[in-house]
Amino acid sequence: MARLDSKHNVAQLIKQVVIDLSKVHPQTISDSSSVYGDGVFQSLVYPLTVAAKSGNVRRSAVAKEVLSIMSDSQPVLVEQARLVSDELIRCAILWHEQWHEALDEASRLYFQVQLLLLSCTFEDKNVKGMFELLEPLHEMVERGATTLKEQSFKQTYDNELKEAWNACRGYLRSQNLKELNQAWDLYYIVFRKISNQLRQLTSLDLNYVSPKLMKAQNLELAVPGTYDPNRPLVTIASVGSRLQVISSKQRPRKVIIKGNDGKEYAFLLKGHEDPRQDERVMQLFGLVNTLLLHEADTCRRNLTIQRYSIVTLSQNSGLIGWVPNCDTLHSLIRDYREKKNILLSMEHKLMQAFATDLDQLSLMQKVQVFEHALEMTSGNDLQQILWLKSPEHPSNLMLDRVSGKIVHIDFGDCFEVAMTREKFPEKIPFRLTRMLIQAMEATGIEGNYRITCERVLRVLRSNKESLLAVLEAFVHDPLINWRLMEAGGKRAPPESQQKDGQRDSRAELSLKRIRHKLCGRDFQPNVQYAVPEQVSRLIDQATSPENLCQCYIGWCPFW
Repeated sequence: MARLDSKHNVAQLIKQVVIDLSKVHPQTISDSSSVYGDGVFQSLVYPLTVAAKSGNVRRSAVAKEVLSIMSDSQPVLVEQARLVSDELIRCAILWHEQWHEALDEASRLYFQVQLLLLSCTFEDKNVKGMFELLEPLHEMVERGATTLKEQSFKQTYDNELKEAWNACRGYLRSQNLKELNQAWDLYYIVFRKISNQLRQLTSLDLNYVSPKLMKAQNLELAVPGTYDPNRPLVTIASVGSRLQVISSKQRPRKVIIKGNDGKEYAFLLKGHEDPRQDERVMQLFGLVNTLLLHEADTCRRNLTIQRYSIVTLSQNSGLIGWVPNCDTLHSLIRDYREKKNILLSMEHKLMQAFATDLDQLSLMQKVQVFEHALEMTSGNDLQQILWLKSPEHPSNLMLDRVSGKIVHIDFGDCFEVAMTREKFPEKIPFRLTRMLIQAMEATGIEGNYRITCERVLRVLRSNKESLLAVLEAFVHDPLINWRLMEAGGKRAPPESQQKDGQRDSRAELSLKRIRHKLCGRDFQPNVQYAVPEQVSRLIDQATSPENLCQCYIGWCPFW
């Protein structure tokens, strides 16, 4: 799907291949042989539906053409895919959330205008950007509500939003800044009310947010992420009537989809984030697992990476397969400290008590404050949890209670993007903080951990050509490589505005770094380190107090 907007000949070839595949393997439920999934249409319908919504005009047009041709033989399946995709997106990002996000971003542009006016360097582009954000949302509300939740929003905020938008249009006519200030007085009232509502959002009634999805039962469409040509096809029987809202920044929902096999399939429905990079990472992990399973040393130790399904719904929403029996390290530590009456942010409080304005300290002062907090606390929380009961950011690392494996989630900062941002650049290659070390066996790092690192790195270095081939396609993928251009905290351009030169230069830099890592040259390009020495240097980087003390405090480097 990533190549649908390639040069004309390539795009035509890809389009024809996709169409031919769907004709050869139409896969209908009524065909008894199709129970074993001998077709590919089920695996194509979700990606094509996403591509049809792309901001890239050429990709969208080609995808719509392919879907139109496919619908000649599978009209019900194509329509069901559209319905499920559209309604899940509606559930993932409510009108309230769309407005909250847009007003937050538009206010930044507005206050940039104010600062530019004060410095006598006013430019109209910030006002233009602000209007470009708000106009589509006003048009959306004007088109009318289709669900009870949207009707509730319209009844609550319609008058204030109309008045604010009239003031904005008045500013465009008069260029009088008072009109804009009046609009923002109203927008701020709306923003504050929505913020209060979102804080209280703990669950959603499906009939309230998507009656169409509530009525969708016994579909021909496969349960997202389950299609496998070698297994019986599992189709959607129904969608659970209540969506649990997870209390985190982006408020993802837990949604249950019931299959025609009688089982319930749980997913995390995420909005406000592009899931396509995570989807590609899962594909990369599939190759890594294959390599690990083909090596005797790593195969018998079960060192494969825990994977999960990711189904993209749009550029800013998707379904992530729910990993059962898992807790985030953050939640484990929180629960443990609550039972022991220990303050969750104890280390941070100690640091603040030892020195004020931590961000303004010199590096050596930061190290001193950081080490003081470590000395004053035991850091054995995770050790107690794991041994008595028999991650990255602690909320992005999960522990499987059955297998004991660590499960990584959220791969937004691949290719060292976080190391080049302006504020709180990451100085460490991976998370190896004291709680993780203390939870290991008696020898800590100098036992199974180091041996495992060396074995895995040896396999990766031995198969670097295979990995680089996949990674090259990965970083050049026009669907996701804009993420690589966010270095330095700069906002990436929209998909439709990306330039090939911008993409390629950043992609080449990323590939060069990966190539160096897979050759043992990541520390000094002119010096090739043996596997044990490379592992030692990585561990030193990850555990260095100088590096850890510079991390973003919400990353909990003291844990």
